[in-house]
Formats: sequence, C-alpha cells, structure tokens
Amino acid sequence: MENIIDLHTHSTASDGTLAPAELVAYAAAKHLQVLALTDHDTIDGLQEAAEEAKRQSLIFVPGIEINIAWPTGEFHLLGLGLQRVSPELRAVLQLLADGREERNRQMAEKLQEAGVPVTLEEVRARFNTKMLGRPHFAQYMVEKGFVKQRQEAFDRFFAKGRGCFVERTGADLAEAVAAIKSSGGAPVQAHPLSMYVSWGKMDGVMEEIRDKGVLGLEAWHPGVRVAEAERLEELGHRLGMIVTAGSDFHGEKVRADRKLGHTAGGKHIGFRFWQEELQPLLCRLHGGNSMEFQP
Repeated sequence: MENIIDLHTHSTASDGTLAPAELVAYAAAKHLQVLALTDHDTIDGLQEAAEEAKRQSLIFVPGIEINIAWPTGEFHLLGLGLQRVSPELRAVLQLLADGREERNRQMAEKLQEAGVPVTLEEVRARFNTKMLGRPHFAQYMVEKGFVKQRQEAFDRFFAKGRGCFVERTGADLAEAVAAIKSSGGAPVQAHPLSMYVSWGKMDGVMEEIRDKGVLGLEAWHPGVRVAEAERLEELGHRLGMIVTAGSDFHGEKVRADRKLGHTAGGKHIGFRFWQEELQPLLCRLHGGNSMEFQP
C-alpha cells in the first residue's frame, strides 16, 4: 500500500467539522502515515491532536495557517513543525483574534442594516468557538431560514464586493515568519495561486517572499490543476525552497473535492513530500527529529 500523507488540514479548532482527535483517528483509518493540523490562526487543537496521534502511531506535524496582509487575493502562511508557542507567535495570534472580533461585530451590524435579524451574540452562542467567522454566520443563516444553503449566504452577503463583506485583518509577513521560526516551525506559503499573481510575475514575487524568510511553498493543492502544481514545484525547487502538498481538508461535507490525503487532480499525497522535503528541513531546524509540541 502506498504511504499517504497530508500537510494541510483543519479541525473544529478553526473551521473544520471534525474535532482534532477525530481528525487524527479519521486519518489513521484512511491509512495516512503523516498528518499536519494547520488550523486558521490558532494552535488550540494541537495538543489534543498530538495525543491522539500517539495512540494511533501516526507521525503528527503540529502546524498553523496564518492570514497575511496582502494587496490582492489572499496570502496564507503555513507554519509546519511547531515545537512551542513563542511570545512572538502569541502576539501575532492576539492581533488576528482582535481583528476577527471587530470584523464579526461589523458583519453583524451590516446584516441587520440589510434587514437580516442576526446578532453576533446569537451566532456566538450557537457555535461556542473562539474562531467565529463567515462560515458560522452562513450556517446560522441556513438554520434560521434566511438562506437555503451556506453558499447563498456568501454569494448574497459575505463575498468580496457584497454588502456585508468586511476585510480580514492580516499579519505582517516578516512578523509571521519570525513568529513561526521562533516557535520551531518552518514557514511555508499555502496555495500560492490564491495571491492572484500572474504567472508572468510569479517568479519575482516568490523570490521576494523567499527572501523574507519563507522556506517552502505548497505547490500541490486541490485548488490548482496538475500542470500548475508541477510548475509551482519546479519554481520552488529552482528558488531553493522545499515543496509541500496538502488537501486543505475541512470535512467531507464542507468541500466534496477536498479529500484527506488527496491533492491536485485527486492524486494521493505521496510520502516523498515528507521524506524528501519537510522532514529534512525540520531535522535541520530542530537539530534532530523531535516533533514534540509544548503548548
């Protein structure tokens, strides 16, 4: 049986549908050998996932996905192989948490102005999560009958350019890179095509990003075609960066096209992305092969 891994997944600690331990158990049932948990702007699920990974004899990579301030599209930075939560990382996460709270408050106000009687207090009480965001508002609106499905809430209210859209707070790239490195992790850019940079400018932009301390790029992601993933992998290696692959799994019912252990073109995520790419880098960063996470 082929060794399968996944270096980009989400749990209920952010916007996934499986609890951290459930996600790890699900990965073990799917015969994955290596799993990274990379919840948005939080490390809250890492300890639970790490403990379950020990029970399942699965290699666990503690991680995070940080929203970065960027002028076009979106820029997400993965931190893979975290060993601790440094003061620098705590500061970045607090900045993002404060920005998220303000964004949610403004979205609720805009919904009420648009004639949709949804309050922030109602949504917070329904989901009881510190990572409240647009998906939770959308789900609540479905449950209350204001829209028929979550995508309709985005299309009508929350997508960029719609009346209830509020821009997310993003961390400074250099500060996020420093925060990840001071926590023992490797900064890796998630799904680079989401930056909305043309291929003609991609080489120069990625070179600038590398020069700011980003050590790798996620070439393989379900949101790109196989030919694009291959092109990104070649670019990453040419720039001296490691290349990773992930499913960006949030749960089977969230995105049918994102299956654990699968990436661009529905391909299995091969063990080479761990053995030949991420593991050697983490060994250099950690001075060994320890993947222990200390909250």
